Amino acid sequence: MEILSIKEFRDKATKALRSKEPLLIMRRGEVAGIYFPVPLGEAPVELKRDVFRSLTEAIKKGLSKRGVREKEILEDFEGFRKARRRR
Repeated sequence: MEILSIKEFRDKATKALRSKEPLLIMRRGEVAGIYFPVPLGEAPVELKRDVFRSLTEAIKKGLSKRGVREKEILEDFEGFRKARRRR
């Protein structure tokens, strides 16, 4: 397992993400993240489901913490789409 600081990961992200070995990403001596290289087509369905649930819950908590509602997001997205079509 390769260990990288946030700065090293940022500077070498493309190369690091092509790695065949897991990466441990550290921030100030604490674990910031772990990368396990698994081709998405080969990842077990259970893993994909767990990752999806985890990400959805994290996004939900982040939006709730900021007081953002689903309706606001949809309105913002629709406004962006309309503005993009006018170009």
